[in-house]
Amino acid sequence: MSPVLAGVLQLLALIAALALAYRPLGDHMARVYSSEKHYKPEKWIYKAIGANPAAEMRWPAYLRAVLAFSAVSVLFLYALQRAQGILPGSLGFVAIDPDQAFNTAASFVANTNWQSYYGEQAMGHVVQTGGLAVQNFVSAAVGMAVAVALVRGFARSRTGELGNFWADLVRGTVRILLPISVVGAIVLVACGAIQNFAGIHEVGQFTGGTQQWNGGAVASQEVIKELGTNGGGYFNANSAHPFENPNPFSNLFEIFLILVIPFALTRTFGRMVGNLRQGYAILATMATIWIGFTALMMWTEFAHHGPAFDVAGGAMEGKETRFGVGASAIFSVATTLTSTGAVNSFHSSYTGLGGGIQLLGMQLGEIAPGGVGSGLYGMLIMAIIAVFIAGLMVGRTPEYLGKKIGTREIKFAACYILITPALVLGFTAAAMALDTPADSMTNTGAHGFSEILYAYTSGANNNGSAFAGLNADTQWFNSTIGIAMLLGRFLPMVFVLALAGSLAEQKPVPETAGTLRTDKPLYTGLLVGTILIVTGLTYFPALALGPLAEGLAS
Repeated sequence: MSPVLAGVLQLLALIAALALAYRPLGDHMARVYSSEKHYKPEKWIYKAIGANPAAEMRWPAYLRAVLAFSAVSVLFLYALQRAQGILPGSLGFVAIDPDQAFNTAASFVANTNWQSYYGEQAMGHVVQTGGLAVQNFVSAAVGMAVAVALVRGFARSRTGELGNFWADLVRGTVRILLPISVVGAIVLVACGAIQNFAGIHEVGQFTGGTQQWNGGAVASQEVIKELGTNGGGYFNANSAHPFENPNPFSNLFEIFLILVIPFALTRTFGRMVGNLRQGYAILATMATIWIGFTALMMWTEFAHHGPAFDVAGGAMEGKETRFGVGASAIFSVATTLTSTGAVNSFHSSYTGLGGGIQLLGMQLGEIAPGGVGSGLYGMLIMAIIAVFIAGLMVGRTPEYLGKKIGTREIKFAACYILITPALVLGFTAAAMALDTPADSMTNTGAHGFSEILYAYTSGANNNGSAFAGLNADTQWFNSTIGIAMLLGRFLPMVFVLALAGSLAEQKPVPETAGTLRTDKPLYTGLLVGTILIVTGLTYFPALALGPLAEGLAS
């Protein structure tokens, strides 16, 4: 079987698996967030944290709860890392340096999981399992809660109440993420991923000596890092490491985990607003971009000519032979079009245009299908922008799901889409202008610029994948990327929740003959075009200096 055919068949199998899971998972999540029943374990949690799950919150209260919980999470994870040297199960590792501890705490709480350290050489069992893995669950649940709050803004009228953050957080963790993770961890263990609390041991005889590895609860952390679109690996090689991702089946399963909740949330959205066709329109937009990017990535990586590429079946540099070009390309697009950041190949070794696709996937806002929760609310923001543009074309006040998109709503949406580009381009410009950050680059020219651009794009978009080739474990990058991750995660949430509150206060607008039908293919095409044009206008000059220049020169 040719490598190209193998890649296409894997893509078709992945699409089939996602289609089978779409309806049951989407409906289940709609029931979870609409239910008034509280399970006994959930009641214990509410009692422990002193929360009243029945109390409705307006958007300022909901936002304060999100920020308070996240701030406490950052402080806890920072303190846990700084105290590692005196903790049991530390495997002899010392406390993490202050700048790196801040970067890691910000990273995992922001659902970014950017790592400027070697996991197997820095973190013991307590930090990995009690700190990082816990944040993989709750940071994903926070994103889902904010998305559901925005959906309630569309679904409700004449009220500013958006639900209860604590109830949404607990239910998302207990009823959605935890059950799937238990089953998924068993699947990964069956595939060969390790799950233990072993210490450091020698794993084999190599030329000149032996190699040492430590064990860990890898399978359980691997499944939630993919399911929650987190991305932080137990080992430095991340999902390219055989202990995390042993074989082609586990690789395909992990890609499925990355995509399943973001895609299924579109059905949850349709259920909660009472119009499944609206959910299908959002799904079609996400799927169009994802499939298009995947096909383009596979083409760029398979299309190189020359004896070496022909023998290898494509650009195999930096890719695992047990996965090949096709599976690596599918994983690469899935992880950069979501806020996952897990990698099963060396992104810096992709072709110039391949690296550009990875960058553009994150710069779209990671909305196709995007992160758990963040992909849905990011896409709904773009949907509002699209109906606003359509309204300008026909001279009519735009409407979406029975709500008027007025001056206030469009200001919130505009602020949302401007935050991340400002962070990415501002920090990239500063890093390129100063001498010290530039010293961390192992490449010069267009590729070196791409390393810097990729790092801040990954951080501000809460992705966390690394282009590699950049020494990011410096005070400058640990601090600035940490700030970019926090601002890139929580500033957009301010405008999402403010928009949700504004929409919830409105009364429904009856549909008329002049109302734009947002559940038709025409609108889907308009939404796809809006996403690509807005992103292209924002990032094209930076992309032209980096991956496009490199790709055209090769």
